[in-house]
Amino acid sequence: MKAFQIISPLHTALKEIDAPACRAGEVLLRIRYVGFCGSDLNTYLGRNPMVRMPVIPGHEVGATIEAVGTDVPDFLRPEQHVTVNPYTNCGKCAACRNGRVNACEHNETFGVQRDGTMTEFVAVPWQKVVTADGLSVRDCALVEPMSVGFHAVSRAQVTDIDTVMVIGCGMIGLGAIVRAALRGAKVIAVDLDDEKLEVARSLGATCLLNSKTEDVHARLMEYTGGLGPDVVIEAVGSAPTYVMAVQEVAFTGRVVYIGYAKSDVSFQTKLFVQKELDIRGSRNALPEDFRAVVRYLQQGHCPTDKLVTYEASLEQAGEMLQRWADDPAKVFRILVKF
Repeated sequence: MKAFQIISPLHTALKEIDAPACRAGEVLLRIRYVGFCGSDLNTYLGRNPMVRMPVIPGHEVGATIEAVGTDVPDFLRPEQHVTVNPYTNCGKCAACRNGRVNACEHNETFGVQRDGTMTEFVAVPWQKVVTADGLSVRDCALVEPMSVGFHAVSRAQVTDIDTVMVIGCGMIGLGAIVRAALRGAKVIAVDLDDEKLEVARSLGATCLLNSKTEDVHARLMEYTGGLGPDVVIEAVGSAPTYVMAVQEVAFTGRVVYIGYAKSDVSFQTKLFVQKELDIRGSRNALPEDFRAVVRYLQQGHCPTDKLVTYEASLEQAGEMLQRWADDPAKVFRILVKF
């Protein structure tokens, strides 16, 4: 069967690999759509420190069940539309023992530390299959990135009395915007691109800030009555936005970082103490975050067509990565269709 592989920075190829067997406790999936993630783009550009190359990318999955092995519960049936929880957990590290399996010390994510799903079939343990009845198989590929944003909102403990600023309106940031709005918070969206900000508005943001053309601090003070946002969720992963989060959050606020900066970041650490901040990381997502996204999408209110910038064939996958690298600000998601 065909698979797409990133061999080395800026070097990709199609290859033939053996089709997987469906063993006991496993489900064989026919891959229909795979989304390119920011981590895939960083792998392609040689900027992903966690990847093991060469690698088959892909962990944002829209699939149908092809077959089920023995010892698989009967709620999983052939032809169902599903997505995949693409993370592993060891069950032994501190994170796993604390029930936070999403942050497993020894996690291996599809397409990063192990080969991913940009191929025709994959076999996965049944526990990693997320059913998505009522969703199109294409929309199933949007569940994982949105779930990462949902998880960040849970980490921030957002409630209906909070004002939440989300920095970065890519797919993960949009997931955070949706979840914060669903919890009744006032949501401020910050990005460099007005088109992305308008999508953020359609998903629940009530204040839009273009950090390239506007004075973010002045606008925040105006919108929050001089207090600053109660919560800042950073979904970019750059040094300036890391610093912005700490500078702009309200006294006694919460800062949650999803993205990780690729260079060292210098902070005025007095703000940590002076504001008595809660500063938290947010990694991957938990099973309940996946279920929450599926339930949200099942309601049919999400303008999913606006979230998909390009659809491409497997043969065009390398070209699509280069197109994204050439103009990253204009891409929400690229889906590779099988």
